[in-house]
Amino acid sequence: MFYIGGMSDAPGTRVPDLLPASALGADPERFDVVVVGFGIAGGCAALEAARAGARVLVLERAAVHGGTSSMSGGHFYLGGGTPVQQATGQEDSPEEMYRYLVAVSKEPEHDKIRAYCEDSVEHFTWLEALGFEFERSFFPGKAVIQPGTEGVMYTGNEKVWPYLEQARPAPRGHKVPVPGDTEGTKLVMDLLRDRLEEAGAEVRYETGATQLVVDESRGGGDVVGLAWRSFERTGVVAAGAVVLAAGGFVMNPDMVAAHTPALGSKLFTLGSTYDDGLGIRLGASAGAELKHMEEPFITAPVYPPSELLTGVIVNNRGERFVAEDSYHSRTSQHVMEQPGSEAYLIVDSEHVEYAKYPLVPLLDGYDSLAELEESLGLPTGSVQRTLARYDEHAARGEDPDFHKAAEWLAPQSTGPWAVFDLRLGKAMYAGFTLGGVRVSLEGEALRPDGAAVPGLYAAGACASNLAQDGKGYCSGTQLGEGSYFGRRAGRHAAARTVRSEDLQSTG
Repeated sequence: MFYIGGMSDAPGTRVPDLLPASALGADPERFDVVVVGFGIAGGCAALEAARAGARVLVLERAAVHGGTSSMSGGHFYLGGGTPVQQATGQEDSPEEMYRYLVAVSKEPEHDKIRAYCEDSVEHFTWLEALGFEFERSFFPGKAVIQPGTEGVMYTGNEKVWPYLEQARPAPRGHKVPVPGDTEGTKLVMDLLRDRLEEAGAEVRYETGATQLVVDESRGGGDVVGLAWRSFERTGVVAAGAVVLAAGGFVMNPDMVAAHTPALGSKLFTLGSTYDDGLGIRLGASAGAELKHMEEPFITAPVYPPSELLTGVIVNNRGERFVAEDSYHSRTSQHVMEQPGSEAYLIVDSEHVEYAKYPLVPLLDGYDSLAELEESLGLPTGSVQRTLARYDEHAARGEDPDFHKAAEWLAPQSTGPWAVFDLRLGKAMYAGFTLGGVRVSLEGEALRPDGAAVPGLYAAGACASNLAQDGKGYCSGTQLGEGSYFGRRAGRHAAARTVRSEDLQSTG
């Protein structure tokens, strides 16, 4: 028995013991591919494996399909010239998409980014073939997600400096035709369920994996099955390959404390009950390396209304530290790095608007900047100096300090001034985890030396792919990469099983 995250006695970081191949017995139940988890990654992996001719079993701990994916609004980060982009006159190419994702990635894995961008239009077509269509329309505003059913919008830092100089901006946040900002992905998950049934895959609900079965006699520690539990019943199943797609670890306090302690402090967690890191710990049990485990996604959007972005965000020294027009998670990550994780958005009376459901609350209004500084405990004259410099340049459509786009520049010189509270513990910050099993382009779980763990794959929030940190995150990345790399993992797992059967049959 061992633990991950440097907490030798924390139960939630315990890594399950491996079972020997002998635990399968003489005549076990057998499947070509077993998928652990029925979210977007697991569903896509299972469907591709089944369509490739594999006998597929999906294990889902919940009573229904969908996982955390079904809680999201339905954003898929796609580009390269999709039909929605073309229909709405948005110019894009795989190369520009590639340049952007490389620019915003913490540790860009070029083969993955290249494949994702070059296959993006094909992946768009594959998703629509499940049984829906992205609306051929464009939402031009600045929002967290399209309020209606518009098909595409900007959902990252594409138009934010310095990225706009490194790649031509294009909107790539494709949303399914469901209004609102939650549960849009449920439409896709329901269609995946139907397509899996048509493909002959078996799904067992209220059943979770507990341990991997490994055959050490093959030399590489091949994963050849797993143990499962459903209430009081337990069992084992043999598998040609296992795909881990069981979500992140935001609901595991011990893992959060060990890896992303910021998520355990005054934040709302975004996840389902089963985002407890089990899939990641199963991967570690077989020797897989874990990557980016320390990186959370944390956000409390100040927009909409987008007019608020004309204001300035200052820390507890009264100084600006980020371009206010950044994607909301980038802004929030910068707030977390300020002294005491304290920040305020200041907007004058000519530009202030109020959100219907604010995540960043209004603190108060002040008739003078001196009064504002004194009330907030900011250094005397600090905000006055900051706004004087900002207003001088904003009047000319310039921001030499943080390069905020001209469309969001406006002098904030007319009192009174409204102050919105971005401080941790005051704003409604929410977050989830980004780290997971290190994988190859085909989803193979990789050891620290780069060798694949034979028979083991990971996808979605269990794996580390494109979504590596909050500053470079784009809304739709996890659904996009989870579905795309889930497909690759399913196909490769099925092909591996077919190759193995062919070799055995030719003896």
